[in-house]
Amino acid sequence: MPVDEILLDAEGRMEKAVDVFRHQLTGIRTGRANPGLVDSLRVEVYGSPTPIKALASVGAPEPNQIVVRPFDPGTIKDIEKAIRASDLGFNPQSDGRVIRITIPALSTDVRKKMSSRIRELAEEAKVAIRNVRRDANKAADTEKTDGTLTEDDCDSTKEEVQELTKTYEAKVADLARVKEAEVMDG
Repeated sequence: MPVDEILLDAEGRMEKAVDVFRHQLTGIRTGRANPGLVDSLRVEVYGSPTPIKALASVGAPEPNQIVVRPFDPGTIKDIEKAIRASDLGFNPQSDGRVIRITIPALSTDVRKKMSSRIRELAEEAKVAIRNVRRDANKAADTEKTDGTLTEDDCDSTKEEVQELTKTYEAKVADLARVKEAEVMDG
């Protein structure tokens, strides 16, 4: 695998790790209503678990309220049941056409738990990035062993991979810092 491919592959996989982390952060409550809080919910409808986004439009018209509008009014009870059964701790209110979820204010303890969860997720993302670095370094070593890379090229490839690693770890740290500030300020 040529140097360019090693670096492109590593960069692509590191970017994916950051994207996964970014997506995980949308599910963390900040005290403000955010449609991302219920995006990951699956609703048992028509005999199979279906993402809530496929069954309803989800919006946050107010800072402390999420509104779920089912496309098919017949699924409203199933959606309501899924929200209640989730570990989000929400109490949805339905009027038969729309489900309203009032987001309660976060207590200090809950804020601290959310903050530590953000740090856990950030560390998982950084570990994923480091695993990509390990794989890229291994690929460079293999190329050196096969004779397609010189010792100097191998070393410079590893240095570039390390720079990518630092860049993507910094992105994760920045995202975590911003989300933690949102949670703590709420």
